[in-house]
Amino acid sequence: MAVLSALYPTLLDVARRTDPNGKIATIVEMLNEQNPILNDMVVQECNSGMVNRTTIRTGLPQGTWRQLYKGVQPDKSTTRQVTDTCGMLEAYSQVDKALADMAPDKAAFMLTESAAFLEGLNQQMASALFYGDTAIDPEKFTGLAARYNRYGTDKQKSSYNVINGGGVGSDNTSIWLLYWGTQTMCGLYPKGSKAGLSHQDLGEQTHVEADGSMYQIYRSHYKWDLGFTVRDWRYGVRIANIDVSNLNGANAADLIDLLITASHRIPAAKIGRPVIYCNETIATALDKQARTVANLMLTYSDVDGHPQTSFRGIPIKVCDAILDTEAAVAADA
Repeated sequence: MAVLSALYPTLLDVARRTDPNGKIATIVEMLNEQNPILNDMVVQECNSGMVNRTTIRTGLPQGTWRQLYKGVQPDKSTTRQVTDTCGMLEAYSQVDKALADMAPDKAAFMLTESAAFLEGLNQQMASALFYGDTAIDPEKFTGLAARYNRYGTDKQKSSYNVINGGGVGSDNTSIWLLYWGTQTMCGLYPKGSKAGLSHQDLGEQTHVEADGSMYQIYRSHYKWDLGFTVRDWRYGVRIANIDVSNLNGANAADLIDLLITASHRIPAAKIGRPVIYCNETIATALDKQARTVANLMLTYSDVDGHPQTSFRGIPIKVCDAILDTEAAVAADA
């Protein structure tokens, strides 16, 4: 019975979602998260089915200083291809027809269940954008942390765009500065499909139990195929190793100083739409640090009735998918 109640709505679920006046209750979604990265991300169609291949230039022709009566050798640029894949996130909802028909407002009851599925898949996808790694979970796609997973000083390596915040252990978090665009980094969706989460109402169906017994259900299918590509790593910066247990002491990471460093890692020829992402822990600490120092970098404004913090004109947005329990990022070998 515990398994059934975990997988399928029950009479108790209907009762809990019904107000004393007999109508379907408005549910307070305490499990909902803020993940604006899903709205900000630019997406493009894969160029080969579920796979996208990006050609990156890795070397330029240097030319030759020629002397009179002496020739020069032909030269060329060099390139390499990067392959990114899409992951398939799916879920099925099935509700006993008799149960749904008992609800005072069947459509409203079914909608409450759909809202939960949409939020759950949103949270899964936001988490994969930050922490997905096909080397560990091949069914997913590779997100940001697996690509920016070392810090270093070599300007020719992506590790240069990972800044060490000084934390150790496994109670760290990160700030991300990302420039969205089809030439910088973007989401992917399979060739010939449509972008985004799709919901299909499969209607009334017959459900067959393992012992052959049957009953009628309403079934829905939720599907979201998404991948991610970084076409130019220079347009993403990770401030890693921010110790969340030491954000108020004398040795706390100087978040504004780290953001200044991060902003200067982006090429001068800026392309794409920049956004800074952090979690609530860092957003709070950042506001507190800005209050106690001479702050010329952070600005505050009202956007659509909500307060918006920006750094040098770049909006700072809270993403709950960013963890406070990241392992320390190591130096590049």
